[in-house]
Amino acid sequence: MQKLSKILAVIDPTVREQPGMHRAAWLAKKTGAELELLVCYYNEYLSGDRLFDSPSLEKARSEVIGSHSKHLEEMAEPLRADGVVVTTSAVWDHPLYEGVVRRAVETGADVVVKDTHHHSAISRALLTNTDWNLIRTCPTPLWLVKPTKLPEEPIFIAAIDPMNEHDKPAALDDEILHTSKFLAAGVGGYVHAFHSYDPRIAVATATANAYIPVSLPFDEIEQQMHEDHQKRFQEITTFHGIEDDKAHLIAGLTHEELPIIANTLEAAVVVMGAVSRNRWKRLFIGATAERTLEHLPCDLLIIKPDWFQTPVEQDTHEAA
Repeated sequence: MQKLSKILAVIDPTVREQPGMHRAAWLAKKTGAELELLVCYYNEYLSGDRLFDSPSLEKARSEVIGSHSKHLEEMAEPLRADGVVVTTSAVWDHPLYEGVVRRAVETGADVVVKDTHHHSAISRALLTNTDWNLIRTCPTPLWLVKPTKLPEEPIFIAAIDPMNEHDKPAALDDEILHTSKFLAAGVGGYVHAFHSYDPRIAVATATANAYIPVSLPFDEIEQQMHEDHQKRFQEITTFHGIEDDKAHLIAGLTHEELPIIANTLEAAVVVMGAVSRNRWKRLFIGATAERTLEHLPCDLLIIKPDWFQTPVEQDTHEAA
């Protein structure tokens, strides 16, 4: 992310509380970016798909979209009074994630902001199917908001993979750190870098390597792997000017260690890359990443490789 001039906030018209809208408005006010409030709506009984379309169905769709537009304007007024430049858009589109992606591409949004679903029974936010599909298909940085209040000096944790595991391109780590630093500077926050590795996997990998004697003690193998990870991690954090006390290299499972460090630091946002096998295969989020994301106590910002192209087709939709 090199600039922040347009923020697209996804509004859920079925709920009263809108943490994503308030986070987007906070970001817009801090950075001077323009904010667009978006409702994507669809009702199969009004779509005309089941039967022939008719003027009455078209009128009904127009009335529903008009109602959402009016509600969006009512939501926008207090934000405008607070000094934020706000536009609104209600579109007839589905599924929701495709409508969001189409609008983001159409308007040239620099970031998409959306709520996650809060599950009060277990006091944590759960990512929905829409969230996962946006992670997979949204070409724009995706900010998933949890229902928490940010501190005056928010901490951004850049979760990187300097060993380029899972075939993740090294340039993505640079983008994660650049974006974290850019946003932190814009809102008066700080950046920490995080990387973890599983010693058990390190040992298994090392003992499978023909250049390492199988008789080498496991603790020495682990130490060697730690030094390898530390060297690569320090190279990238030093290059990006991350102080040593803000660089966290931890031996352990990512889905366990990242939520712990986020809790310890009282982090506001974790910035992660969408993992990619290569530019010809679809992006994927594995089981480890899924457990990591859903157990984080803070917001998530998902960054794509710069070559990524969304599979969502850009077509026409009804808007008001």
